[in-house]
Amino acid sequence: MEPQSQRPQGGSSPVNAQQAKAQFSALLDRVERGERLVITRRNRPIAELRPTQPPLPKGPRPLGQASDAGTPIPSAFFEPLPADLQAAFEGQAP
Repeated sequence: MEPQSQRPQGGSSPVNAQQAKAQFSALLDRVERGERLVITRRNRPIAELRPTQPPLPKGPRPLGQASDAGTPIPSAFFEPLPADLQAAFEGQAP
């Protein structure tokens, strides 16, 4: 049986294992910008380092992004619940 191609596929950049160990933080920065990296050992692909899908949001999500966006949210929505209702949500007996 013939070994598979030693070149990474899909536009990934090869990085040898020792370089990955020594420069892991810098490689994570590259991945965070969207680059895919293939970790190699003796020029054989071993693992792929790639961004998570979908990318994590930066900061809190804004309110009102639903299909009914523009519906006003009353200020009472943000007030604490009454103690008995809070206890019910937490599974405590009234």
